[in-house]
Amino acid sequence: MIPAIDAALPPNAWLPLLVLASSLLPGLVIFFLAEQRYWTRTLLNLAGSLVKLLLVGAMLWGVFHQQQYAASLPLLPGLDLVLRVRPLSLLFLSLSAGLWLLTTLYAIGYLEDSPNRSRFFGFFSLCVTATVGVAMAGNLLTFLIFFELLTLTTYPLVVHRGTEEARRAGQIYLAHTVIAGALLLAGTVWLYTLAGTLTFTTQGFVADLVERHRWSLIAIFVLLIIGVGVKAALVPLQSWLPRAMVAPAPVSALLHAVAVVKAGAFGIVLIVYDVFGVEVAAELGVTKPLALVAAFTILYGSVRALFQDNLKRRLAFSTVSQVSYIVLGVAIVGPLATVGGLVHLVHQGVMKITLFFCAGNLAETLGIHKVSEMNGVGRRMPWTMLAFSIGVFGMIGLPPVAGFISKWYLGLGGLEAGLHWPLFVLAGSSLLNAAYFLPILHRAWFCEPPEAWPEERDFGGNKETAWLLLLPPLVTAALSLLIGLFASMPFTPLEWARLIAEREFYQP
Repeated sequence: MIPAIDAALPPNAWLPLLVLASSLLPGLVIFFLAEQRYWTRTLLNLAGSLVKLLLVGAMLWGVFHQQQYAASLPLLPGLDLVLRVRPLSLLFLSLSAGLWLLTTLYAIGYLEDSPNRSRFFGFFSLCVTATVGVAMAGNLLTFLIFFELLTLTTYPLVVHRGTEEARRAGQIYLAHTVIAGALLLAGTVWLYTLAGTLTFTTQGFVADLVERHRWSLIAIFVLLIIGVGVKAALVPLQSWLPRAMVAPAPVSALLHAVAVVKAGAFGIVLIVYDVFGVEVAAELGVTKPLALVAAFTILYGSVRALFQDNLKRRLAFSTVSQVSYIVLGVAIVGPLATVGGLVHLVHQGVMKITLFFCAGNLAETLGIHKVSEMNGVGRRMPWTMLAFSIGVFGMIGLPPVAGFISKWYLGLGGLEAGLHWPLFVLAGSSLLNAAYFLPILHRAWFCEPPEAWPEERDFGGNKETAWLLLLPPLVTAALSLLIGLFASMPFTPLEWARLIAEREFYQP
């Protein structure tokens, strides 16, 4: 049995620190490289991402065999910066490490002729460093530090193109996240004055405070959820996300599948389970409102997606909807719903990054940015659109793609908790998903192509597109199928989510 997260930890500090260093050090070096140092920059990027993936794999094996990994650095009297690796951490770490490697390959191909590549890849690496720091945070202070570093490192990526539209999107993103960060800090300080600790603990660490500080705890919960809910794109805090789609496709993929929105959703998981504890949160009556906000966000995002002609904006509103499946699973309260929410953390990431990779391919190869421009594109770029189609079927929730597994467990979790309304939310969302995704597939596969594409690039011969642009979506599309088909095999996201629910959140 994997030990509880509040057990005594051995001094295995080097692996968590190396996981951070594997992207931090290459990122810092890349900043000082001249633009023409293509191969040096590429080698540093790929070496860092491969090393990180290997280190995460080693910790995955170690934690499964009851090893513990932690590092602690003193910051303030009684407060340390704590990195602690456990099953929940590894769920997010594995997603981040795996998709960072693929996104790095994609970005190398996508930005081949672009200016300011050293600046881009420097911040790109620092963004991943902040993300894995969020995943390994052992207390709320550590989470807060890396969560705010994520804001600082993603802002330059959002405004990378330097256009007026990009700068405006960056300002809106920064305004939202800075205000949210202030609320998160306020909630953290308030909680520390009451509890005297910020250490994440199985079943939470505020149970003894409920009788004396009930209303204060409710207010703190609201502050913390708003603080992380901006990045999770909960309504009405989501308006920054569609505007941020002016960023390059690799950034969009990173924001939606790996970094920002996932960090927000992951923060909600930590607040409900490791700060308050699911039973205390339910006793305080805060999980029901959170579930209703998640349900509204799911439907709102889907409805808004229906009316978007810009492909990336349609995908952005889809993300607003899909990420709240994770929040819904957390807020329903119950083992099966938790499994559905946690596994969707991975499933949505793999499926959504596929869609953004494909959208980037269409823009970079044919100059296609709008749904109305996609007539017949499946004949010109069949492999890209095959990957896109698999991602679409997963988002709708059709078996055997991974999205079906998530929705199945969320539905079962609702019934387990004695709630029927989540089934109607899930069904309505799936119908809306079909309504805004299937017309894209109809255009791509069944409509006649135009005489000329908006802005076609020649990659030589009969090539569909550059291989560095095509390989990543084919890999992630295949993963979307495989983790759905073999969901019950050992070490799959579903089995790992079950392990987390059973051994961390709902211990016998």
